Amino acid sequence: MSQAQQDYKKLHKLSLHARTLQGIESLLHWDQETYMPLGGANIRSEQIKTMAGMIHKERTSKLFGSVLKRLIDLKSGKILQQGLLATQKSALREWRREFLRNTALPASFVEEFASLCSQSMTVWDKSKKENRFDLFLPYLEKVIAMCQKKADYIGYSDHPYDALLDEYEPYLTTKEVKQLFTPLKKSTQNLLKKIQAAKQVQDDFLVGGYGVEEQKSFNEILLRMLEFPLEYGRLDFSSHPFSSSAHPTDGRITTRIHPELLMSNIRTILHECGHAFYEMGLPQEEYGSPLGDAISLGIHESQSRWWETLIGMSKPFWSHCLPLCKQHFKGKLKNVTLDSFWRALNKVEPSFIRVEADEVTYPLHVILRFELEEALIAGSLKPKDIPEAWNGKMKEFFGITPKNNSEGCLQDVHWSMGAFGYFPTYSLGNLYASHFFQAFEKEFPKWAECIAKGEIAFVKEWLKKNIHSHGKCYTSKELLKKVTGKAFSSKAHEDYMTKKYTEVYRL
Repeated sequence: MSQAQQDYKKLHKLSLHARTLQGIESLLHWDQETYMPLGGANIRSEQIKTMAGMIHKERTSKLFGSVLKRLIDLKSGKILQQGLLATQKSALREWRREFLRNTALPASFVEEFASLCSQSMTVWDKSKKENRFDLFLPYLEKVIAMCQKKADYIGYSDHPYDALLDEYEPYLTTKEVKQLFTPLKKSTQNLLKKIQAAKQVQDDFLVGGYGVEEQKSFNEILLRMLEFPLEYGRLDFSSHPFSSSAHPTDGRITTRIHPELLMSNIRTILHECGHAFYEMGLPQEEYGSPLGDAISLGIHESQSRWWETLIGMSKPFWSHCLPLCKQHFKGKLKNVTLDSFWRALNKVEPSFIRVEADEVTYPLHVILRFELEEALIAGSLKPKDIPEAWNGKMKEFFGITPKNNSEGCLQDVHWSMGAFGYFPTYSLGNLYASHFFQAFEKEFPKWAECIAKGEIAFVKEWLKKNIHSHGKCYTSKELLKKVTGKAFSSKAHEDYMTKKYTEVYRL
């Protein structure tokens, strides 16, 4: 074995230990959101603080740094040894990037931030339930201040938000996001105006009387239909649905059930399964290296939106699934036709809650948060003024104003987690997904016929082959170019939305 391969193998082993600790940390977070008793919040923050410190120590150790430096120049990114595969060079690119980010942050800062966010999440949950923004504000002010400090530690050339965005969507800048979101915002608002001028679709049969236990038992049917491998995953419940993966063989997803809304739970499961399928599709032999990790949260979100909207809200999917619903929810959907059901589940109507938003208005919810986050990190918006700013943008974007902060600025968990820079990835995911789907349709022009028969495996295999199996071998934009042959833009998604909703609303 060459010296380069020996060093690479050693680096992977060191990284694997840190990744294993990260998997343990993810289980602590998963437990906190699902089964942990409320009284355990304080000790859990200490546990998470300890784990965060250990992981940071592993990833910034002198040993890790010395082995990494033998393989790649930290300043220039130049590979220093011969005999490495192209994929291994890609892994080194990512190890270098992560090492530079990690070493920029003092261990004391990492531990303090982890502890603060653990406490903040608990307070946020209480604040949301009680509609008490004042309760959450002191914690939010500290989180934002630490995020600003984090950006300063990491460094940036243009906007402090770049340093935070790069954690979730590497190699993409605030300026580039604006260039993508500006035409998306305009086209979405134009499409929304046309829809609002058209006759509204009827969806009353999707609302009311869908019992919690009935929906829970339907989840089992849905998971079987999606071929979700229960030997490697599980479904639980949380106030804010999420997906958590400790390893490709251990994927946890959660949902929440609204007894008045049939599609809320179904869409959530489709969405979280998409995340889980990505994690389960990553190469196990590369676990611990960048080649065993997801590229970015934008690409991750493309997988969840793929299953939730492009597949899960398509007519072919419901050609197969609607009869199952009729059989399970006896009497509720007896006289509903496929076309009526499909148009109903794609109903467009401005609403307050992002995770319940329709496909058309969803990007506006994300752009709203992006604009607020950018201002908060820049310091041009003060945390105490968030409710007023939020409500103003809701009025501007949607023409509606939240009745309270629980359905307004307190609805999302992300800020309590310190995840500033995360929100843009939700809409970036839509854009990536629409690009990928165009390539998928070219390879499988009769995909709709297969989906209508309940065939799912070929879709999962295409995604695994083209997206999941590469890990971080490519950047997001490189993967997009490889799969689609096109540069990243909002056009593919705009075209998809216009075509679909022209049919839904008969524009």
